[in-house]
Parts: sequence; C-alpha cells; structure tokens
Amino acid sequence: MNIHPEVKIGHVHLTVSDLERSLVFYRDLLGFEITTWYGDSAVFLSAGGYHHHIGLNTWKGKGATPPPVSHTGLYHFAILYPTRIELAKVLKRIIDAGYPLTGASDHGVSEAIYLTDPDDIGVELYVDRPKEEWTVDNDGKMEMVTKPLDVYDLLKELD
Repeated sequence: MNIHPEVKIGHVHLTVSDLERSLVFYRDLLGFEITTWYGDSAVFLSAGGYHHHIGLNTWKGKGATPPPVSHTGLYHFAILYPTRIELAKVLKRIIDAGYPLTGASDHGVSEAIYLTDPDDIGVELYVDRPKEEWTVDNDGKMEMVTKPLDVYDLLKELD
C-alpha cells in the first residue's frame, strides 16, 4: 500500500538551547514570522500565516547541548522555496549577514544551500526544478546527483 501522493510533511519542532538566539536565525535571518508564544518556553513560526512551520522549544532545559557528531538524530530538515528568485533572496540575506554556509549543491532535481542553526541543527534551503527537467534512468527512476551549486548564477536571479 502506498501513501497518498499529496501527503506533505507539515512542520518541524526543534529543541533549542536559547529561544532568543534561535529567533535571530529563524525570524531575523530566514524571515519566518512568529505566530504565537507558548509560555516562555516555546515559540511557533510561519511563512504566510500558516499556524506554524517551525516550533522551537526549551522544554528539555535551557542551555542544552547539541548531540555529539556520529550519533543518530536529525541530519537536517529542508525548507522548500517556491521559486529560484526567492532562494536567491535568502542566500543574499545570509551572505550579507556574514552567516556561514556549510554547502551548496545542485542535485539535478533541485538546487540547495546548507547551513546550521545556532544549535548545530542542519537546515537545507532549496528550490525544486520543474519535474520535466529531472533526469530519469532506464527503469524510470529519477537520478539525483550532488554537484557544486553555482551560487553566482543563482544570485543573478536578483539582477
């Protein structure tokens, strides 16, 4: 039995060590809007007025440390942008803020930039290519690749 093709992942809820520090990243740098606070230990953020796309909490204790490298857990979560120009806009904001990228990849089916939030949680910001541009193998399976993303070409969207 297959899952319905219109099912989508709705939101991500992250344990962070400092809400204000995380808000500087998710609200001020990426541009999400606060929809509500849950006491002083959680905040919910959205794009476009949805109830929330991202939940941040300190329920496990303020000052919690990130998991050590080489352990299971969240590798990264991804934020899908509607157009290439919107991805270029956030990339420019990140560069202008001097916030470090951890990578930038062309996956054939999408273009992605990678960074980590203040709690070392991996964040992928990406835009899909039109499905008709995806490469398909002889068995009808899509082929994904990891090639360097031409960030200068992406930033030309802003011209």
